Amino acid sequence: MSNEAGGIVGEFLSLKASTDADVLAMQCGDFYEFFADDAELVAAELDLKVSQKSSHGSSYPMAGVPLSELTPYLTALVERGYRVAVADQYETADGHAREIERVVSPGTVLDPGDAAARYLAAVERDGDGYGLAFADVTTGRFRAAAVDDVDDVRAELHRFDPVELLPGLGLRDDDAWPAVRDDTDARLTRRDPEAFAPGRARHRLREQFGRETLDAVGLDADAAVAAAGAVLRYVDETGAGVLASMTRLGTLDPGGRVALDATTQRNLELTETMQGERDGTLLSTLDHTETAAGSRLLREWVTRPRRDRAELERRHDAVEALASAALARDRLLDHLDGTADLERLAARATSGSAGPRDLAAVRAALATLPALASAVEGTPLAESPVADALARPDQAAARALHDELDDALVDDPPGSPGEGGVIARGHDDELDELVAEYEEAREWLDGLADREKRRHGLSHVTVDRNKTDGYYVQVGKSAADGVPEHYREIKTLKNSKRFVTDELEERERTVLRLEESRGELERDLFADLRGTVADRAELLQDVGRALAELDALASLAEHAAGNDWTRPDVVAPGEGDLTVDAGRHPVVERTTDFVPNDLRMDDERGFLLVTGPNMSGKSTYMRQCALVVLLAQAGSFVPADAATVPLVDGIYTRVGALDELAQGRSTFMVEMQELSNILHSATDESLVILDEVGRGTATYDGISIAWAATEYLHNEVRARTLFATHYHELTSLADHLPRVANVHVAAEERDGEVTFLRRVRDGPTDRSYGVHVADLAGVPAPVVDRADEVLDRLRAEKAIEARGSDSDAGTKQAVFDLSAGEFVGGADGRESAGPTTTANGTDREERAADANPADDGRAAGGNGEGGGRAATVKPRRAEDTADATLPPDVRAVVSELRSADVNDTSPLELAGRVSEWQRRLESASESTPNADASAEAAAETNADTETDR
Repeated sequence: MSNEAGGIVGEFLSLKASTDADVLAMQCGDFYEFFADDAELVAAELDLKVSQKSSHGSSYPMAGVPLSELTPYLTALVERGYRVAVADQYETADGHAREIERVVSPGTVLDPGDAAARYLAAVERDGDGYGLAFADVTTGRFRAAAVDDVDDVRAELHRFDPVELLPGLGLRDDDAWPAVRDDTDARLTRRDPEAFAPGRARHRLREQFGRETLDAVGLDADAAVAAAGAVLRYVDETGAGVLASMTRLGTLDPGGRVALDATTQRNLELTETMQGERDGTLLSTLDHTETAAGSRLLREWVTRPRRDRAELERRHDAVEALASAALARDRLLDHLDGTADLERLAARATSGSAGPRDLAAVRAALATLPALASAVEGTPLAESPVADALARPDQAAARALHDELDDALVDDPPGSPGEGGVIARGHDDELDELVAEYEEAREWLDGLADREKRRHGLSHVTVDRNKTDGYYVQVGKSAADGVPEHYREIKTLKNSKRFVTDELEERERTVLRLEESRGELERDLFADLRGTVADRAELLQDVGRALAELDALASLAEHAAGNDWTRPDVVAPGEGDLTVDAGRHPVVERTTDFVPNDLRMDDERGFLLVTGPNMSGKSTYMRQCALVVLLAQAGSFVPADAATVPLVDGIYTRVGALDELAQGRSTFMVEMQELSNILHSATDESLVILDEVGRGTATYDGISIAWAATEYLHNEVRARTLFATHYHELTSLADHLPRVANVHVAAEERDGEVTFLRRVRDGPTDRSYGVHVADLAGVPAPVVDRADEVLDRLRAEKAIEARGSDSDAGTKQAVFDLSAGEFVGGADGRESAGPTTTANGTDREERAADANPADDGRAAGGNGEGGGRAATVKPRRAEDTADATLPPDVRAVVSELRSADVNDTSPLELAGRVSEWQRRLESASESTPNADASAEAAAETNADTETDR
């Protein structure tokens, strides 16, 4: 190959070494080329063909895409997580050179493949907490705030779901950060420490948003300023060119929002199901929007509910008006259908990447505003917040920009300003003159073939043009010998010959000059027009948000009207009870015949213990209660006959967890961490949903933690709480704690068949029906039948045969002693004659029955639902005498247990202490061979003391 080819590869490798991007696309004429490793990478990712380029005796892989087709390939690479540098070619006195103009990353791509928001985020930490910043370069949205702890960081990252994340220097020594980092799918892009320098960041923010803006929005924490400054600097350095569209600095406004941590957002399946799908979520159920911007706004409302009662009343008024005015609502939706995304178009205009069709889309979207106003006029919507939302943007400015675009652009412009035919006649006099000359020249060329036929008696004559020959006269071979002398032959084809004439060449020069002049002028005029639109970016954002709000409200109204939802009565905290009449789950009701249920939580009934069989609907009931509250504070109607919702400051859930082995966290550890977050974060104005606590550990450990957590939530936190549990022992707390009440999901058994009624009724459940659920799940019949036998004997407090295989000598008979945690009793192969007596004078079966936490064998199997007697702790008699016979290590544990104050101990601390006591008791048992004898002696002493008394 030539030295030029070698120079191109060398230039590519040099440019690639100067950037930290993963891939370089370098313009070479009409193509963007990739060389060496980059060529192989993009070929594998994008299914491009690889060729070879030689350079100084070496051969390099090469792949390329046409200049006009780079954007979709860039987007595809960025969607896969790559940062792509783009080097553009420009002319110099010596020929041409190339320079990296921009770096496209997941957070700075301007042409995403979908309508979802694409946030670039930054996180920094200092001694006072964390700073967060989020920017969507496709719309100009910019948010920043300081938060107190890592759970707030995790919640905001889950809510905004950034595609790219810039971690600050302060996170390097943060032990909590790795878990947060592993929890996000965002690409992590490291920046130099200067990017997060608070002083420079503050200066950059003031330049971008105005000197007084930081004080106005209350953004003064160094960590938050540093994060926001790092985002601005990154957007600037990557050359996205969208800083001009970032006109407003907003905050996350944590005080005015309902706290929804990442766990709660996942458990309630707001935007993503437990399986990671969008279908089946609350958002997919509610989303009937017609525009991309409306869908994004609806997502924001769902994931960031409000505490501003006035704003919620405004949304509810609008939804009510739209729901009741079906014809007007349909007209609005028709106008909104297909309306372009003005926020994103504003960003494209400011970046200089908007084309003629983009500006035509801006024109059409601006025309929607008066059309919507006309559709509202004279309808009930005219007196509703719908009309206010439409009137919010500057109507005169929007109309003026629309008229300017309408005057400048043709009705259906081409995709590129270089193609010509973009600017409408009458917009520019100079262009009109060039176009008139051009059309005159083209008219002469268009009539040339007919004139030559008539003038020279030729047949099969055409006039055409290509890049190689320019304009030419083509004559069929049969008539080629009869052409006049002034025809000069330039090419012979199979069936024809091509000729040129002096006059044709002169006309060609005229046409080329006019095309060039027209193209340059149209490009200049279009650039001016695009600059005008870019200067009005804030206006476009205002109009875009108004249209998005109308779309989101209409979507909520459409769903409410079609699914019999009702307007909730939102009241201030403490001014009303939480009540829901005939409430339904907003997602589940669309896929099944749903059984509605009521909810009542007041000052005397603020903590509901929910019991009932597996599969009976406990989890659905609790989730629907949480979703009704969330929907009300998102501004939506709710799936119920009636609802009163006191404003909550947070919704917290703890639902079944999965092992997170990659982070070194077991199911139980995840469960305890989620519980800890709730107990630390919830307040008396929060709503707490607990779907089992303590099931990931031993039975008595679990009961202890659940019991203590219930007391703490009731006595200290005082949050409204729904707690579903299989620990039937907890139901006795309703007799001792004034705000605790029992409710259960009913089931009915007839002739051995169990029917789940899905009805929530007051009081605890009577049974768990666990064996029946096992049968429904397809557990083999011998196992189900044997489980029924064991369950019957447990209920009758009879001995249970521990059956061996056929080859065993016989069977073992025993009563499972729940206190001891082991089988005790009968001899091999014999039925026990009666109850087995323990050393303290009570029979073991009676003791097992008294301590049995469930009547269907949960303690034996670990998973049953209790319908038996609630476990109670009886005071031990002759304690000092009995303790004296215990080993010292055991006696120490007993002493600590007696002195422990459950009310003053947090559940997580209590769990740790219980675990430690267990460890010490096991250690004492291993080191004391006669420990069992000592225990029996203690029991005998206890019994003797009872007799003496």
